[in-house]
Amino acid sequence: MLEPIDGPEGQDMEPIRVPEADLESIEASVRKLMDRSAQQARQLDSLAAAPDPMPFGGFGMPGLPGMPAPVLPPDPKPILELDGEERENELDSLTDWVEDFLMPVYGAEITTSAPWCEQWQEHLDVVAWLHALWMAYQQHKDPEAGPAGMFVWHRDFLTHAMAAVRSAGGPLSACQTDPDRPAHRVLRGPGRSTRPAAAAADDTQHALGPAA
Repeated sequence: MLEPIDGPEGQDMEPIRVPEADLESIEASVRKLMDRSAQQARQLDSLAAAPDPMPFGGFGMPGLPGMPAPVLPPDPKPILELDGEERENELDSLTDWVEDFLMPVYGAEITTSAPWCEQWQEHLDVVAWLHALWMAYQQHKDPEAGPAGMFVWHRDFLTHAMAAVRSAGGPLSACQTDPDRPAHRVLRGPGRSTRPAAAAADDTQHALGPAA
């Protein structure tokens, strides 16, 4: 139904006539907008009723229920506690560090007061010392150790370890003392006690006191 439209000063104007085809198109557009609004309203209601229990799941935040635990590197172990292939691989890496970095920089000259051994890998105590020195090096060269990290390594680790390994009476004292005459000998360490088992049993009984 078309009604007249008031014009200026109350004058009636001709009604606007819209073709039937355009009316159908407008009605269809309005229906689509209403359907889309209803769909969006349903989505909002669904989100409000059931919030995501893991809103940060994609970030792998540790310490929250349902979150995957972060993968941490294994704790470093002393090399003498390793076995088999794991120990051999660690010894290979240690050898690279000792021969490519440690000895060329800090090895100094081989003398009677500072011996060395080209087969140092066969001296278990030397391997343990150098491996501990290497692990300390890796820790103190890390940026988290701060600008003074390497100074601490030099002061507290390098000097002490090298003095223990290369001292005149240390584990390499029977090995190479002349750069032109390589030598290698593993010194014999203390053996097991030769104390008779009967004497040990008597001491144990004496320590425990008389039987009730």
